[in-house]
Amino acid sequence: MLALRLTFPAGRYHATPWGRHVNEGDVEWPPSPWRLVRGLIATWHRKLDPERFPQGRLSDLLAQLAAEAPVYRLPPAVHAHTRHYVPTREGKADKSTLIFDAFARVSKDAELVVAWPGLDLSADQQALLDALLETLGYLGRAESWVEAERLPAWHGTPNCFPGEEAVDRENGEVLDTLSLQLPLAPAGYAAFQASQMDNLAQRKLKKSDMKRIQDTLPESWLAALSLDTADLQRAGWSAPPAARKLHYLRPADTLLPTAPPRRKALSVPAATTVRYALYGKPLPLLTDAVRAAERLRAAAMGKAKRLFGEHGIPPLISGHGVEVEQDNRHGHAFWLPEPDGAGRIGAFLVHVPAGMDRATRRALEELDGFKGRDGQEWQLMMENAGMASGLASVSPLCGRGKVFESVTPYLHPWHLKAKFGAEEQIRRECRERGWPEPVVIERLPSLEIGSREYRPVHFHRFRSKKGLPQPDTHGAFLRLVFAEPRQGPVALGFGCHFGLGLFRPAG
Repeated sequence: MLALRLTFPAGRYHATPWGRHVNEGDVEWPPSPWRLVRGLIATWHRKLDPERFPQGRLSDLLAQLAAEAPVYRLPPAVHAHTRHYVPTREGKADKSTLIFDAFARVSKDAELVVAWPGLDLSADQQALLDALLETLGYLGRAESWVEAERLPAWHGTPNCFPGEEAVDRENGEVLDTLSLQLPLAPAGYAAFQASQMDNLAQRKLKKSDMKRIQDTLPESWLAALSLDTADLQRAGWSAPPAARKLHYLRPADTLLPTAPPRRKALSVPAATTVRYALYGKPLPLLTDAVRAAERLRAAAMGKAKRLFGEHGIPPLISGHGVEVEQDNRHGHAFWLPEPDGAGRIGAFLVHVPAGMDRATRRALEELDGFKGRDGQEWQLMMENAGMASGLASVSPLCGRGKVFESVTPYLHPWHLKAKFGAEEQIRRECRERGWPEPVVIERLPSLEIGSREYRPVHFHRFRSKKGLPQPDTHGAFLRLVFAEPRQGPVALGFGCHFGLGLFRPAG
């Protein structure tokens, strides 16, 4: 018996089956005997000394491999792909072409065994094969690194083998069927080549077409194995003339469409707050904080939908279905604008008081931009993530202090009643969130931002959600004084999850 062990140090095997376009996203798993033989030929040409290992010995070795169809022992693999936009030129214009790079993802130490049960090599053939395998750098495309060696013995059970019936009669398991290319034996190729040359002599073809086909039917069997794929395709071959197809069977779980879930989740540092730097011209106005915050949340919802599906959007992002604890309904995300000092929004905080779960954090980490309703685009770069106290040095909204002053207008969330005015509503809201109540609440007539003075009427103070009750449409600027220092961010009142009622430590 001859058995080879292959491992893929990069954890990937890249190879497109013959006759398939790269953008079909298919992957040849396992590596076909045709691909393996051609890899050995290329290695002999590039890396071995022909005086030590003459071509005749190589031809004898490959003829032995072609005489029998091998069997495989496949490790678990996942059918994966990446997508790339490659610049191409059409005439005078540049165009981006989408390219799929499909591959089988395997564990870096997983072993793939290829075995020829009835094959015994001579000592000289074993020496040549060992030298070829030792210097074989990749199998398939160049990024498909491989380490290969001949096994002195193998007593395992193959799970991929030639066959037609897609059901294992012993256990009733349904098997996948696939076709692999195998090299023709020298005698088989000689007969095929002779018949094709006779057929060509009877056809009326242009001299150029005739020569192109004849060049792909050399008399030498080894030369036929070594032909370039592009030359074969230009000659019109639908399959290599020195190859044959053979049906193989493999278990359905040897190439999964998605990776199985990990049973043990990796630990993720606790975080309540992420901070994004905002890029774009012009930056959104602070007076449009509500509009910008709503668009940011919509972008995060879209990102989460693409990642987890329509019904997998984390409640901490959507705000729907969040568990209520002690009547505090504000554990989900706050989308808070950070002013740049010139009347515009220079950064955004996403603050989740309940703490981010894994899905929420992943969606926020992959969020890279959002669009305005009029088509403006702003890019986001996540600069910080952690607990709010850890972001105090980079964000004034996360600062600590006794006195907090308005950044955006505060709008009371309940209708005014006797003995339940705006101040009483602020104190009640603080109690419901488990915060200490402010000891002093003062109204501020205006805010000075940059070189301008702003009043609440200058700010957009309405949500885009239709039918939303809004007890306060005017708003006010306030100064809150607490008995003890407290930690930001602080956002209260109507629309507080979207940038209204936002405060920062004074000074």
